[in-house]
Amino acid sequence: MRLQKLLSMAGIASRRKSEDLIREGRVFVNGVKADIGMSASPNDDIKVDGEKIKFQNKRYIILYKPAGYVTTTADKFAKKKVVDLVKTKERVYPVGRLDADTEGLLLLTNDGDFANRIAHPSHELEKTYTARLKARITRQEIDKINQGIIIEGRKVEASAKIINERKNLVAITIHEGRHKIVKRLFKSLGNYVLELRRVRLGPLTLQGLKPGKWRDLKEKELEMLNC
Repeated sequence: MRLQKLLSMAGIASRRKSEDLIREGRVFVNGVKADIGMSASPNDDIKVDGEKIKFQNKRYIILYKPAGYVTTTADKFAKKKVVDLVKTKERVYPVGRLDADTEGLLLLTNDGDFANRIAHPSHELEKTYTARLKARITRQEIDKINQGIIIEGRKVEASAKIINERKNLVAITIHEGRHKIVKRLFKSLGNYVLELRRVRLGPLTLQGLKPGKWRDLKEKELEMLNC
C-alpha cells in the first residue's frame, strides 16, 4: 500500500498532507527515510517526527471552535490549537480550516479519505456564516452579493440577508472555500468583518454545542454527508 494512504488511514493527515510530510523528510519506514512512491504495510515500523504511528478506530467529530484557536497542527509555537480541545485517544485533525479569529462549526477526523471528500470542491457543501460588520450594509449591497461578485476573476456564488440591521449582523451562505472568501467579499464592498461565525456546514449545525465543546457525529449525520 502507498505510504501516504497508510498515513491517512492511521489518522496522521490527509493523503496530500502526508505526501508533504514525506517530502519534508519527517517520515521513516523501518529506520529508512521515506520517499514519495514508497509502499508499506501496517506491520512496518513507521515513524513520523520520531513517533511510531498506531492504527486507530475512525472518529468523526464536530467542534464549536472558539475564537483565538488555530486549526493548523503544524505550528509548534501556537499556544491555542483546536486539537487541544478534543481529548481523544485517537489522533484527529481538522477538516479544512477556520481563521484564528473565526469561531464556529469545525469537523475533525482521523479518516483521511473522509477529510478529502468533505474538503473537495466537488462535494459542494454549503457553509453558512453570521458576520458582524464594521458598517451598516445596504439592501443594494445585499442584492449585489446575491447576484454574484467577482473576486480575483471568479464569480462568488452566495446568498446573504440582514439579520439585525442595528447591530450590522448579516447571514451569508456560500459554497466555495477560497481563503478568507467571506471577509474578502465584504471588503470588496468597502466593509469589514469584525466577527465571523460558521453556523452550518451542509446538514450540520451547532445546535446543542457551546464554544469549546464537541461530540462525535451520529451515524445518521454521516449518512447525510453522503459518507
